[in-house]
Amino acid sequence: MELSVKEHFSLKHYNTFGVVAFARQFVEIHTEEELAFLFSRDIVRQPILVLGGGSNMLFTKDFEGLVIKMNIQGISHVISETTATVVAGAGVVWNDLVSYCVDRQFSGLENMALIPGTVGAAPVQNIGAYGVELKDVFVSCRAFDTLRRKISTFDKTACKFSYRESIFKNEEKGRYIITSVTLQLPLKPTINTSYGAINAELSARNITQPTIKDIAEVVSAIRTDKLPDPSTIGNAGSFFKNPIVSVQYLKQLQSTLPDTNFVYYPVDEGRVKMGAGWLIEQCGWKGKKVGDAGTWKNQALVLVNHKNASGTEVYNLSEQIIQDVKERFGITLEREVNII
Repeated sequence: MELSVKEHFSLKHYNTFGVVAFARQFVEIHTEEELAFLFSRDIVRQPILVLGGGSNMLFTKDFEGLVIKMNIQGISHVISETTATVVAGAGVVWNDLVSYCVDRQFSGLENMALIPGTVGAAPVQNIGAYGVELKDVFVSCRAFDTLRRKISTFDKTACKFSYRESIFKNEEKGRYIITSVTLQLPLKPTINTSYGAINAELSARNITQPTIKDIAEVVSAIRTDKLPDPSTIGNAGSFFKNPIVSVQYLKQLQSTLPDTNFVYYPVDEGRVKMGAGWLIEQCGWKGKKVGDAGTWKNQALVLVNHKNASGTEVYNLSEQIIQDVKERFGITLEREVNII
């Protein structure tokens, strides 16, 4: 078996921020067998970075190690009486999987339409949007154990999912490389329109009984309107997590700032999720530009590379935003994007 390992490889077109960075070495993987073969060689005796769509990372420097681009393709499904079990390779573009399922009337992914990235990155981040998260439909994933050099299977419990978190992002970060994901999707849909933006768009289209295709199209339209196309302007989608605070703290803020209409969503009896984009906008950052880095004009939650910003410039901008939100609201924003 032969693998093409490239030296001093440019990553500019492999990260959606479009920042300039180089990998000491770069290899593309198409099968689990290729991955196992790669780890049987001495080449992996160096730092490793696993790359999917490059849509959830910011390079602030060159990567002095081996970048492994996961490009395992393929989608298959098996239908039972009430559900469809869908298996997708780690290199499949996430929105291609959403389209595959919506076209076949498999429900559960429509609210996550147009999320950038690949299937392999989805469990790492426990991706989600508009009231739905991956864990809601997740069954298991296959992952290569870089220590034991073999494939392991993780069910939902083993993944330790929480809001934008998983075992792959925390205690086992860097150990496992996800090769495929298995989902279970209902054939009888439960339409989720819990977010006002979805209802507003449905209303504008005079849709009163939406299908999952309607939801996917509406979500895509909302995202297209609010979020810039990475092929036009560099970005990684939402840069920060929506912070979760106690109801008690929200009431304290409302008491301190009585004329402010806070944007938040219930999490449970004692907590709410604050709109990070709204918090950033209140601090005057929406559409603001610092050099070639900035925040998007239609959504302050999105940091952008207007042309030639470095990863460090984007990172420094995020630091300023975090400081301003902390100073005004006492809330510390967390980055959703991985910093390299």
